[in-house]
Amino acid sequence: MFDRDKWNEILEALTANTFRTILTAFGVFWGIFILVILLAAGNGLENGVKKGFDGIATNTMFMWSQTTSKPFKGLPATRQFDFKNVDVTALKENFPDLLYVSPRNQLGGFEGANNVVRGTKTAAYTIYGDYPELIKQESMDIIKGRFVNQQDIVLKRKVAVIGQGVINEMYEKAEEIIGTYIKINGVNFMVVGVYNSKSRNNGDAESAQKNIFMPFTTFQQAFNYGDTVGWMALTANDDASITELKPKILDFMKSRHSIHPQDDRAIGNFDLFQEFSKIQGLFFILKFIAYFVGTLVLLSGVIGISNIMLIVVKERTKEIGIRRALGATPGAIRSQILSEAIFLTIIAGMFGIALATGLLAVINMVLESMPSEGMMFANPSVDLTVVFIALLILIGSGLFAGLIPAQTAINVKPVDALRTE
Repeated sequence: MFDRDKWNEILEALTANTFRTILTAFGVFWGIFILVILLAAGNGLENGVKKGFDGIATNTMFMWSQTTSKPFKGLPATRQFDFKNVDVTALKENFPDLLYVSPRNQLGGFEGANNVVRGTKTAAYTIYGDYPELIKQESMDIIKGRFVNQQDIVLKRKVAVIGQGVINEMYEKAEEIIGTYIKINGVNFMVVGVYNSKSRNNGDAESAQKNIFMPFTTFQQAFNYGDTVGWMALTANDDASITELKPKILDFMKSRHSIHPQDDRAIGNFDLFQEFSKIQGLFFILKFIAYFVGTLVLLSGVIGISNIMLIVVKERTKEIGIRRALGATPGAIRSQILSEAIFLTIIAGMFGIALATGLLAVINMVLESMPSEGMMFANPSVDLTVVFIALLILIGSGLFAGLIPAQTAINVKPVDALRTE
């Protein structure tokens, strides 16, 4: 490796026909460039999608009551039923693997009739009744004041947490928010907090800022919901899967509400963890495709180098014969040819990595200057592991590219080589 004469020979051999060497190296350069760009693009898409899940407990399912579709125990089909407060307690007691069981109620909507009044301003917003743990399940930040706490639940306080979208429509600029009152369906609530949603899904991002949260118990009392629970958000512990718990939970709720065990339409559900796992699987496939396509392009470049090295060996047949006649061993000849192939492959590949890295840096600068809201592509990059893998691929490719030419070189008999003109 540190033999100066050997490196001089390598450089002389590669610069003997510079244009041909550059064209030969371009295949490897382009292959590794495409590989890095494809992997970075896949990571950028994955980062953007995961930001949409930022702050959300992905090991979560949502469950709500629907209409039964089968008669059971003398009860007719198409029967309406509701979840109750006791269902929440029963789930907590019977499923220790559940970290959070959050009952929820919902009223109105930003596209419905006006339900919020403040002074002379009226508007329509979505009103939620929730427990304090919701802040650990939803993607939101409290930027002023606080969220609903346990004392609010126990004392049924008439307090509310509003979004930035509500402030923009109901308040003047620079007006103090905390401690003010808003009227929801004729009931006054004091604002104790302001949240900012982390949602990045275009239209959902705007609507998510226009929600109002209040204590669950207060919601039931103020709007005459009794002990009715509209739906639930269930989050499992980190060492448990909500997808595996879901069948048991649904069977448990069916038995509590006298629902046929095979009635799959009575209880609606959405498994967030299952959907998130599908997305993770998609990114794995994309990464595999990136490696597959990039490796194929790189392989085409390596084959090009191998072909050129065969031509070079043929051109240097007389030289090889002289070296063999002067005592050069087959191992020395093989080492020389392999060194030339590996050196050319690594130099071309490293130029490809450098250019791809520079391009990704420019793309990241452009993305940082753009508004991130609704952006499903963020921080396209590759880590050092990928660089090391690429380096190993380059070394292996160089060995592969030089193997056949090297074997061809050592098979040349000195007498035949010296006779060649």
